[in-house]
Amino acid sequence: MSTIAADTPAISIRGLRKVYRSGFWRRAHVGLDKLDLEVHRGEVFGFIGPNGAGKTTTIKILVGLHQATEGTVQLLGRSHRDPAARSRVGFLPERPYFYQHLTARELLRFYGELFEMDPGVLRRRSEALLERVDLTRFADVPLGSYSKGMLQRVGLAQTLIAEPELIILDEPTSGLDPLGRALVRDVILEERDAGRTVFFSSHVLHDVETMSDRVSILVRGKLQGVGTMDELLAGRTRHVELRLSAIPENMPDEAIFGELARRSGTTAVVTLPPDGVADALAWCAAFGVAVDQLTPVRASLESLLLDAVERETPVDAKRMGVLA
Repeated sequence: MSTIAADTPAISIRGLRKVYRSGFWRRAHVGLDKLDLEVHRGEVFGFIGPNGAGKTTTIKILVGLHQATEGTVQLLGRSHRDPAARSRVGFLPERPYFYQHLTARELLRFYGELFEMDPGVLRRRSEALLERVDLTRFADVPLGSYSKGMLQRVGLAQTLIAEPELIILDEPTSGLDPLGRALVRDVILEERDAGRTVFFSSHVLHDVETMSDRVSILVRGKLQGVGTMDELLAGRTRHVELRLSAIPENMPDEAIFGELARRSGTTAVVTLPPDGVADALAWCAAFGVAVDQLTPVRASLESLLLDAVERETPVDAKRMGVLA
């Protein structure tokens, strides 16, 4: 069991910078630019950004596959280089590769033995995970026969084999059909409910919105925002939808304020900008029209991401039609 304090972050990143050099002249390319990020214990944390934003670079530094140019990283209160910290981390890369001649059951035994798990515990844990990711029927089939989605699911099982406190997933729903995506979402939320921390990147923004307790946005190596969905989208209401009733039957459609979405006799649905709500309510009161429902429709995570990309895109790239 972990002995770290409950308020110790699962991940603490300070001043993280990664510079790549390539070509004959060894020109510098900044992959990460002074990234500061903190992931709380027991939360699902979504990490989003366009291709090339630095998400996978960050993840590879976390798990020791890349070296940072500058900055510090702590996992579960210890340096990410400390084997004691890494032993409590489960990791699934974006494109996992496994020995093709192994079966799923053999793969889980192989990884469990690397963690020096008790043989009896490993056997029970393996069978439970195979059932959990719906691979029991294929447990003795060589992985070389697996589809991409099946490999993704067996990869998730190996990530969880040693019951890690911190789970790091790079594009965990990549290559999955809708049923597979739902299965992965359920597993992630179950792990969160069991008190574990899940840090994951994804281009599937619907999954990020539905699963994440908090989300961070990375663009061109820079952090553009972090918080809950409510915090990130606060003040970003796109329009307001009003459901009206008791409209005078002889009132023509053009007399109704706002953009008429649909009308049926004495009822209607209209949309209007947020700054038009006060005038709309006054209009309703003046004509005896009832407001049955007022629903602010806020911006989406997609629009927030696109706005962040637009802000960070150099002028020359915009002229060429390049966003990232």
